[in-house]
Amino acid sequence: QAQLAESGGGSVQAGGSLRLSCTASGRGFTDNFGRYGMGWFRQAPGKGREFVAAITWSGKNTFYADSVKGRFTISRDNTKNTLYLQMGSLNLEDTAVYICARYGSTWDPDLVGHQNGHEYDHWGQGTQVTVSS
Repeated sequence: QAQLAESGGGSVQAGGSLRLSCTASGRGFTDNFGRYGMGWFRQAPGKGREFVAAITWSGKNTFYADSVKGRFTISRDNTKNTLYLQMGSLNLEDTAVYICARYGSTWDPDLVGHQNGHEYDHWGQGTQVTVSS
């Protein structure tokens, strides 16, 4: 069964770092992972889903929410069918469930509408990140 699985979440003190991973598995996902842009979103308790970062199929172009720019880095390894999110200088407002998603079209160099969750066609279950003071 095709799926995206996040890992690497956990509890960290403010100012700390974490690296999240999102690995694609299953038929239809692993053989074309490198054709699709990917994104990270997050959802905090009582809040709506929020765009965090996105990356094109090649990894050449990346996009970030203003709230994480300069602190988070999105990357990918297409040989491992894996997406990453390196998070640094974490603060309390970063506490959320982090979810990876596959952008809905292939070979797109611009990821038009990448901040909009409706542009993504497959989602993982999410991994919890909790930042404490």
